[in-house]
Formats: sequence, C-alpha cells, structure tokens
Amino acid sequence: MEVINQMDSKPNSTLGLPDVMPTYRLTRFVILRLLGAIYAIAFLIAINQIVPLIGANGLLPASIYLKQASAALGSAGAGFVRLPSVFWFGCSDATLLTVAWAGFVLSCVIVAGYANALLLAVLWFLYMSFVHVGQEWYGYGWEIQLTETGFLAIFLCPLLDLRPFPKYAPPFAIIVLFRWLICRIMLGAGMIKYRGDEIWRNGTVLYYHFETQPIPGPLSRWFHFLPRSVLRTGVWFNWLAELVAPWFVFWPRLARHIAGVVIILFQFNIILSGNLSFLNWLTIIPALACFDDGFWSKVLPKKLVIKAAAAASNAEESKQMLTTAWIVTALVAILSIQPALNILSPGQIMNTSFDPLDLVNTYGAFGTVGQERLNVVFEGTMDRDSSDKANWKPYIYKGLPVLLDKQPPQIAPYQLRLDWQMWFASMASPNEYPWTLNLVWKLLHNDPGAVSLFASSPFPKKRPQFIRAVLYRYTFVKPNNPQGFWWGRKRIGIWLPPMSAKDTRLIRYLKSAGWIR
Repeated sequence: MEVINQMDSKPNSTLGLPDVMPTYRLTRFVILRLLGAIYAIAFLIAINQIVPLIGANGLLPASIYLKQASAALGSAGAGFVRLPSVFWFGCSDATLLTVAWAGFVLSCVIVAGYANALLLAVLWFLYMSFVHVGQEWYGYGWEIQLTETGFLAIFLCPLLDLRPFPKYAPPFAIIVLFRWLICRIMLGAGMIKYRGDEIWRNGTVLYYHFETQPIPGPLSRWFHFLPRSVLRTGVWFNWLAELVAPWFVFWPRLARHIAGVVIILFQFNIILSGNLSFLNWLTIIPALACFDDGFWSKVLPKKLVIKAAAAASNAEESKQMLTTAWIVTALVAILSIQPALNILSPGQIMNTSFDPLDLVNTYGAFGTVGQERLNVVFEGTMDRDSSDKANWKPYIYKGLPVLLDKQPPQIAPYQLRLDWQMWFASMASPNEYPWTLNLVWKLLHNDPGAVSLFASSPFPKKRPQFIRAVLYRYTFVKPNNPQGFWWGRKRIGIWLPPMSAKDTRLIRYLKSAGWIR
C-alpha cells in the first residue's frame, strides 16, 4: 500500500516532493476546487429555477410532494428518515432560495481555496435536501453522483482547519474510495451500453447520438457529420474509457496515470460534443484521484507546489482522521455490495440509490440511443380559432431546438431542467408527464415563473387564448446550406390539444392534483 506521509520523510531536493512514495496533498487541493465549482453551479441552477419548478406556485410544488410522502410513509419523521432534507422543516419559496444561496456562497468559499470537513458536510446535506424534494427535476444520475462525491470529500479534510494545505494529509483510504467511485461510474456506464442497445455493440451508435442527445451544443453538428469511420473509432474509444481503463485505476503509478488520462480525455470529448449538464465535469473529480503529487507538481503553478511542500514539512498525523477514514471505508464497502452486484447483473439498472443518504449508487447513461430526434414545442395563439389556421407562435426553449436557423447554444455545465424533461417527454405520452398540463395553465396566464423557464414569451403583454403542444422530428442540416439552417423538421402530430383558460377538463384535473384551488 502507498503511504501518504512520505512527503515529510523523503523530500525532493528543490520542492520537497517525494522521490519514491506518492502523496496526495495537491490531489486533494485540485479535487476540492473542482468540487466547489460544481457545487456552485448546482446551487446557481437552483437559485434560478427552483421556485418555478417546485416552489409554492411551481410546476410540481414541494409542499404537495412532502405531504404525499409523509402520508405514504406514515409520518413526517419517517419521511425525514427515508428522504433526509432540510425542507421537511419548511419549503416556502423564501426557504428554498435561502438554502440555494447559502449553498452557493459556501461553494464559492471552497473554490477560493478554503475547505474543511464541517463546511463540506453542510454543503453535502444542503444539496441532498434539494435532491430529495426535487422529484423528477432532480432525478438524474449526476444528482446522486454529486451527493456521493460530496460525501467522500468530507473525509479528505480536517474537521475545522480551512487552510488550502492543512498540516494533516488526506487519508489514503479516502483516495482509494474515490478510485472505487470512478471505477463503478465508468464500468456501470459501459455495461449498460453494452447490454442495452445493438447499435452500441455494432459500432454505429454515434451515427445518431450527436443529433438525438438531450441538448446538442455548438459542435454537435460537426461531430454528427464526421466520417463514419471516425464515428466508429469514437465508439471504440468509449469502450476503452468505460470498460478497460476502470480496471487500471488501482494499478501501480504508470498504469493508473494512463487510465486517469484516458478517462478524463473521454469526458472532455463528451463536453465538447454536447450539453450534459455538469455530469462530465463531476465525473472528472474522482478520476483525479488517479494522480499523485508527483504528477500535479509538473502541471500546477510552482507557487502551489511549494505551499504543499511547506505544509508537508510541518505535517502531523491525525489519528481521528485516519480512524474516521477506515470507518467510512468499511461503510462504503458494505454499501457497495448491491451496486457491484448490479453491474454484474443482466438486469442492470442505472442511476439508482440503495440507501437514504445516497452514499453508494449505481450509474450509467444512454443504455439505448434513439435514432431520431423528437421535440415537443409549445405554441400559443391570440386568435379565438384553435385550428391549424390560427396564427400559432412557438415558445422558444433556452436549449432545445425550435427555430431552424438557431445554432445550438453552449449550456453545460449549467442545466436547463425544463428542457431536459421535455426531451424525455417527447419520447413518451403526456399521461406520463401530467405536470405539462400545469405548465399549459401557467402559460395561459403568462405566469412569470413558468415563462422564465423559456427563452422568451411570444405574448409578453397579453395572455394567449389557446396553448397547444406539437410534436416535431428534427434533423441536422449539413453546413453551408443556402438557407443557413441548422435544423430541418417535420411535424408528427399534436402532443397536447389546444386548451384555453376556460377549459373545464383542464381546470378539473388541476384542482384534483392540488395545483390550483
């Protein structure tokens, strides 16, 4: 086993770095700074979107959800045990925003270079609070991946010492747990793809993925029209990163560094080719544990390296940190049994937590990839005629394609939660997404919160008479086309029929759901 205090006993002649045995002070510094940035983005998303999504007048109010959870579980106390969240004690709009702002400010403290176990524990619980009441808006795999990553990070630091380079080294056992996390993330993602879809196995999946992914980015069209031989090579790189590299994250230094580089390069490739929220940046964090201080000393500013070496020269061993690290390791080992068996299972499930605190989870994405891009577009009209002859105007999403001449924007690592849910909804029936009726009602009333989830309202001054939702098929148009289009589209049919603010069926349904009185 590698030892973590070698920096103290065998310094390099110039920088105080180890000649033989790896240390992880710089590794901890990099992990925590990137984690702080991800937390800051995640809480910023909540600041901007949480009230219209789950606020008192939101699309899926948290207050209704918590009442339902309390009734189903027997009491609010049982609900707190099953879904720990600060919002059991209050979920007003002011409370939601206060928690989001508190999380954002504390995240910026970590980005600035200051972190300890207490601060990281608070951040972990605050974000978990949103995950547990966020319903389908927070049902993505990277939400529980952030809570698991944030939990492990707590034990990298001393309890109170906020300094970027405290005297106590990070426990090596926690570094190993980060490697175990990246191993499970990558293997889970690889196996769900290999089992899930023939076009993954035959190497043709990238013929479709860049066009049909949730929210394409500015370079997605360029990737889509790459030669098919290059796209097939990309699938092989996927297998290298997800099915081969994870096995080497526990190997000796050279193999481990190569595995870490392959995984991180793979994540950057995905970052360039689409808008998958903060998922790929978050996935890079545990991969950073593959690298020791000897690696970081070659890529980080010399000033930081010297500070790490100075801290190492005054280092002390914390028996409390080491004992806690071994307790956490034992806990994670026990909780890893089900996720590990899940990876091996032919019935593998993805993005699932097996414990109330989301400490050890299963991961995976794009087990199946659609071969056509469907998109639901909400449209409104001021006409009293609700037929196709009316002058229908679309509500423009912030990320999903609507206008044919609009370049896909760069959104990630930010996330547009409505856009993501509408991508899923386009492949399903409105019956599976009943909150879309609540959205229609709010658009009929020009509700500021609901309208804020779109790029703009086509009716800024007066309420529309009717709202409907139309299903379209979108395809990328080759570059340099005469019209300057990015997209072509074909209408498939009506996804939600035209509805007005006087629609009695709509009103009756919304009242039964508790969304209006």
